[in-house]
This record gives sequence, structure tokens and C-alpha cells, in this order.
Amino acid sequence: MFKKFSPSTDIAGHTPVKTSVQRGIRASVLSQWKIEPETLEAIWPKKEGLVHVKCREHISIYTVHGEPLIFQHFDGPFYPTLRLLHKYPYILPMVKVDRGAIRFLLAGAHMMCPGLTSAGGYLPPADAALPAGTPVAIHAEGKEHAVGVGITKLSTEEMRAVNKGVGVETATYLGDDLWALQTL
Repeated sequence: MFKKFSPSTDIAGHTPVKTSVQRGIRASVLSQWKIEPETLEAIWPKKEGLVHVKCREHISIYTVHGEPLIFQHFDGPFYPTLRLLHKYPYILPMVKVDRGAIRFLLAGAHMMCPGLTSAGGYLPPADAALPAGTPVAIHAEGKEHAVGVGITKLSTEEMRAVNKGVGVETATYLGDDLWALQTL
């Protein structure tokens, strides 16, 4: 989404978000990320105003004091920015790719099932399986912090069974143009 993103050409406008809409976004984020309300309060205090930054291709970025915190594509799920995920690494479930997939991930590619199911990869166990359409933090073998954020295209059990094709569609990754933005 943010491989070629320029604030000067891709942003259509900034709009303060109404309090009623903020409550809806807050409720959606709490249900999608499975975090405690106290954690969300630390990330985004209720008294702070949220600003909606409208971008090309129906991308919405939400900022507090100019710092991008969450983004959304169309009416899809809310994703945390990678900087936010580095501060709060537990807000999304984790998948891990092997060393061979790192260079492709950092070039913006989607993550293929073999990179997630190989010896260096990690998918949650069967009792904690993730359904298709779940936002996930993409970690890399041997790295401490997440290197990407994406959404599962198949359930984790289907990824293990099929072991081919796209497993996780990458939304943002380390080094893309959203990562480069400190403020908007």
C-alpha cells in the first residue's frame, strides 16, 4: 500500500474526526486487536483529538498530534503503523517468516506459505489458529521487532495444509514510505 507514497501528492486532506466517530473507531480497534482499554488509552488518550488523513486509493491514516497511529484500506480492518507496533508488540498476533523471505518482504512482496511453514517460520499452533482476514504482525527469523504488518489470506491451518500461494498480504513493511513518515 505504501511502496510509493508521497505526502505531497497522495494526501487529499486532513479532517478532525467527530467524537461519535472516534468512539466507533475505538470500539472497532478494541475488538479487532484484542487489547485492553488501558493499553488503547496509553496509545490514544480519549481527550486527544484524532485527525483523519485521506489518501489515494481509499487509504485512511489516523493521527494524534500529527503522528500516524492507525490506518485502514476501504472499510477493512484497522492496522497499527509499524512504529506503534514496535512500541506495543503484543497488539497483533504474530507470524514469522524464514531468513530467505526477508529480502522479499523488505521489497514489498506478499508472504508466501512456504516461508511461513518452513523450519525458520512460525504460525500459531492449531489451538490458537487464526482465521483468514486477521491482521498480523510479520516477524522475521532472527529479528526482535516486527518487520511488517499484513492480513492473512488463508487461515493458519489452511497455510499448513496447502503450503503454496500467498499466506499473508503485506500492508506495510520496514522501509516503506509510511515508515519514513514521522509526522503528517
